[in-house]
Order: sequence, then C-alpha cells, then structure tokens
Amino acid sequence: MYSEGKSAPVEQKRKVVTAIPGPKSAELIKRRADVVSASLGMAFPVFIERSQGGIIVDVDGNHIIDLGAGIAVVSVGNANPKVVENVKNAVEAFTHTCFMIVPYTGYVEVCEALNRLTPGKFKKKSALFNSGAEALENAVKIARSYTKRPAIVVFEHGYHGRTNLTLAMTAKNMPYKDSFGPFAPEIYRMPMAYPYRWNGDQSNCAAEALEIVTHKIEKEIGAKNVAAIVIEPIQGEGGFVVPPKGFLPGLAKFAKENQILFIADEVQTGFARTGKMFASEDENLEPDLICTAKGIAAGLPLSGVTGRAEIMDSIHVSGLGGTYGGNPLACAAALGAIETIEKENLVTRANKLGTIIESALTEMKRKYSIVGDVRGRGAMQAIELVKPGTTEPNPDAVTAAVKYAQQKGVLILTAGTYGNVIRLLPPLIIGEDLLKEGLAILDEALASIK
Repeated sequence: MYSEGKSAPVEQKRKVVTAIPGPKSAELIKRRADVVSASLGMAFPVFIERSQGGIIVDVDGNHIIDLGAGIAVVSVGNANPKVVENVKNAVEAFTHTCFMIVPYTGYVEVCEALNRLTPGKFKKKSALFNSGAEALENAVKIARSYTKRPAIVVFEHGYHGRTNLTLAMTAKNMPYKDSFGPFAPEIYRMPMAYPYRWNGDQSNCAAEALEIVTHKIEKEIGAKNVAAIVIEPIQGEGGFVVPPKGFLPGLAKFAKENQILFIADEVQTGFARTGKMFASEDENLEPDLICTAKGIAAGLPLSGVTGRAEIMDSIHVSGLGGTYGGNPLACAAALGAIETIEKENLVTRANKLGTIIESALTEMKRKYSIVGDVRGRGAMQAIELVKPGTTEPNPDAVTAAVKYAQQKGVLILTAGTYGNVIRLLPPLIIGEDLLKEGLAILDEALASIK
C-alpha cells in the first residue's frame, strides 16, 4: 500500500537490534528528563529517527511495528509522499498570514472537502482550528450562541480534550483533571451505553440507557436549557466503547425534538478510521456539528468544526478564529491526506484491516481468560483485560502486555477509564503481514501474563 518517497525507503520489517531503549535513546531520555517538564508522559521509551508505512525507526536502528499511528493521526502513514510534497510546496510559497488577515486557497479547499465528506445532505460550512480540544471548544461556543442556552450534555468515559472547558467535558480524573479545577460550569455528565459494563441485560442496553439519559436531561437539567449533546460515536480514550445500535440515533432524535444541537466528536474516529469516512455514518447520523482533527492532516496541527450552514453563519463576524487556525502548511498536509484516503480507498482498507484485527483479537479472547471484551470497528479496535472469571478491571495485565510488546519492537496503546484496555490504531497503509506479526506479538504478550 505504501508508495515510497524520494528519500531512502524504510524497510517494512520489524528488527530489534538493541535492548529497548537502546543506548542512544537512553541518553536522549536523560536529556529529556533534564529539560522537559516531568508532567509529560512517555508511552514508548525510544526516540524516533524516521518513520514510513507501518514502521518507526528509532535512533538506535530498531524497527518498531506501529500499531498506534500517533493516536490515529498518521492514518495515511508517516512522511506520506503526497503530504510531504504538498507541505514542501506550501512552505516554499509562504508560511503564515493568518487567514483572517490575508486569506489563502488551502483553507477554502479544506473547508470544501470537509463540507463534502462529512455526513449530512444539507448545506454545510466549516471553520478551522489547531487541535481537537480547540474544535470542541468552538463547537460549544457555536451551540450556546445559536441556541441561546447554557447547558452541555456529555457522557461517562468521554474524552474531549485538556483545556479548561474540555476538561470539564472529559470524564476521567487521573491523569487529565486531577488538581486542575475549578472547571467551566454548565457541563452535565450522563451514563454511557457501555454494553460490557451495563448493569443488566446487554441486549437492552441501548433502550435502557436512552431512557435514563433522556429522563435525567428532562428532570435534572430541563431540555429547554440544553444547547448541545456532545458524544464520540465510538469513545476513544475512554476505552473504545461502542454504543449499541439505536443509542446514538435515539439521542439524535431526542435532540432534534427539543431543539438541542447534536455534536459528534469525531476527532479520533474520523477520516476512514472505522471503515466509514466518519463513524457517524454507521447508523446514518447527520450531526448538526461535527468536530474533526487527528487524521485530518497526517501529523500537522489542524482541526475543524463543520455543520449546518445556518448554524455556522449565526456567529457574529470575528467571533471565531485564532492566529494559527487553518495554518497554510497544515491545510496543505490535509489536502494531501484526504487525497490519499480517497485515491487509495482507505475506507475499504480500514475494513480489511479490521477483519484481520477482529479475527486475531477474538481468538485471543477464546484463549485467554483475562480478555473480557473485544470491540471496535474497522482499524479502531480494542480488548478489555479483566481478572479471570470476573469483569474486574486488570490494569496490571495491560502494563505487562505493553512492556512485553515494547521489548519485542511493537508499539501498542492503552486506554480506558480503568486503565485496562489495549487499543489498536494502525496506519491504514500498514502491510497485512506486518499487522499480523504485530498481533502475534500481542498474543505472545497475553500468553506471558501469569
């Protein structure tokens, strides 16, 4: 799948030539500790030198299988040739004007693409920002201004960012929220339809959760006070929680009936990741507003809010914006990434990878009693680890599995409110043999846990 650039190609093969971390990475980790705030974590203890396709090469020459894609950012692969070409051309032309001062075509072209690609047959408009959190902040501003209402409804296990407002919207306390309050007001958290952990019959999860949520909104907030319901179609950081069929359409219907805006946070699920261009499409949702980032620009900072034109146009002139929002280099990268996704049909590719991943994870669940649940869609899938014979979270098993995989040269990510989920987000252009090898290492990791 991967078309090599002009530089020397990265061999798409796992190779562990030193301990992890190797001596060069170990020295850089010491330098990092001396000058970088200790508040920043480090999931994989190596320093990258190069990356292409499904392989990360560290400074010691280890070739590591990438099953994280920068948290679903480099879906088209690191240093994707079209992205690199576009960015090179852009940086040679100009690097910045601020779109609100002197506009440029790249911003307009990205908005045209977002308006075309996002779900909804209605007239849409977009605005560009820098990060997923910034997109969510602006979506909330738009919703409150348009509806003239204060309340925002979010969900247990949800993750929406690390700014003050988005921390109020984010569910998990540690490490995200602890000690950082007080947070923005008028944020109301609702129970999530989480089938594996539903207290009752899983088959009734959607209906029961919907009844609870709508009742709480009506009785505890007042539907007339709610500006927006904000939800990830598949929760990301919260553990790849996939709501049961019917829950999201039911929320959207309730929102419409009560003049509440339905906002889809597709920061992690967007741009072919789940086997649709956007995860909302799986149940034919047409969000009033949709927030995007991560996979939109293949590693350059860019995000967007796209929505019904009448909503997006309701804000007063200069009410939205920011110095760097829709930076020309990031827009060039986004156009390259979107072109790659469409030309290489990465939506179909995500489904093919998803079949491979689901099959492997399902087999692991059959073999290992610590695997309590397998869930996800397309190239966004996870396993939840538990104490054998229970549903009690098993974060220690996750830690052990990740460490084993690291030493074998495989990058996997964790997630979940309880720290007990292993999530897989490979680049959509990863070779199938490489993906299968990474999954085999994960299998070994689980087998090694006593």
